[in-house]
Amino acid sequence: MFRLRSLVHLSALVLAVTACSDDAPPSIADARDNASGAKVTVEGYVSVPPGAFVSALGDEGFAIQDDTAGVYVKVAEKQAFGLGTRVRVTGTLDEQDKLRIVKAVPADISTLSGTKQAVAKQVGTGAVNESVEGQLIRVTGPITKTFVDDSPYGYKLYINDGSGEVQVFVHVSAGLDKAMLQALTASQRITVTGLAAQFDTTYEVAPRQASDLTSP
Repeated sequence: MFRLRSLVHLSALVLAVTACSDDAPPSIADARDNASGAKVTVEGYVSVPPGAFVSALGDEGFAIQDDTAGVYVKVAEKQAFGLGTRVRVTGTLDEQDKLRIVKAVPADISTLSGTKQAVAKQVGTGAVNESVEGQLIRVTGPITKTFVDDSPYGYKLYINDGSGEVQVFVHVSAGLDKAMLQALTASQRITVTGLAAQFDTTYEVAPRQASDLTSP
């Protein structure tokens, strides 16, 4: 009788573990491959804090990434979590000015246990393209075009490490000091950490906070 009960309990445990595995959402890379309009569930760690890009994107969204890819989550209401928070989001896959996004509402965003800071991927300035869009990246190079004021949305400058020029788009809402950006000079070498993003045909790097732009 004891052996039978043990086998029953073991079978129940196996079924429970299997059910949990079946509930795991697809990777962000797989979710991004769906057509716009598809309903998707993604899970990852926050790489861009809520509201950092509101000045240009017009929402209080955030970005998440897992080991495969990243994606920007568009939501109207600012969420009360920060960098590194593990979240699960169910929403509709879409594009905003060719940037891949997941449109969601607060009721379909949940926080999970565990935190992890996203590690920026070092890429060449000429390699900021669709293959890294939505991910946290780091680029380094000399400035080729200095400060351009595109407020109230943001500020632009350009760098090139020799592999191709890339736009650095600094959202006003990210909180970087305008005077500091204006003081940067042509040929000055800088390192920028930020979201690999896209606006129409232009790929860009968008820093999230003041510490994301440094001059080695």
